Amino acid sequence: MLNGLVAYERGHGIDVNYKPFSLLLNNEEGEVIGVLNAYTAFAEIYIDDIWVDEAYRGQGHGRKLIEALEMQFEGEGFNNINLVTSAFQAPEFYKKCGFSVEFVRENKKNPQLTKTFFVKYFADETQTQGIFES
Repeated sequence: MLNGLVAYERGHGIDVNYKPFSLLLNNEEGEVIGVLNAYTAFAEIYIDDIWVDEAYRGQGHGRKLIEALEMQFEGEGFNNINLVTSAFQAPEFYKKCGFSVEFVRENKKNPQLTKTFFVKYFADETQTQGIFES
């Protein structure tokens, strides 16, 4: 199935460009205190999870992970970074990091599970990822 999907997209000049990765943040002792899990797909980067050890929260480490992601991919031909967070998680944090609300999917039965979809566009408008050169 995957080969068929990739072949279909390739036939339209589109590169799936799926690559999962993680960024790790270590303390002075080399212990992992933060992790950002994400993947590239087409011309976008999708953040799956951000975790910072409870003892290190509120000290700017989550922002450092996002900034590291942005620095790694700025100028590499990607269009934007996407993420989804629940109301009980960190929607205000992502706004402070420069993400814009794209839309909200309300959960009327359990408002804590209301999802906010965020996007942040790269300043460089040259998009080379997700397409094949013709």
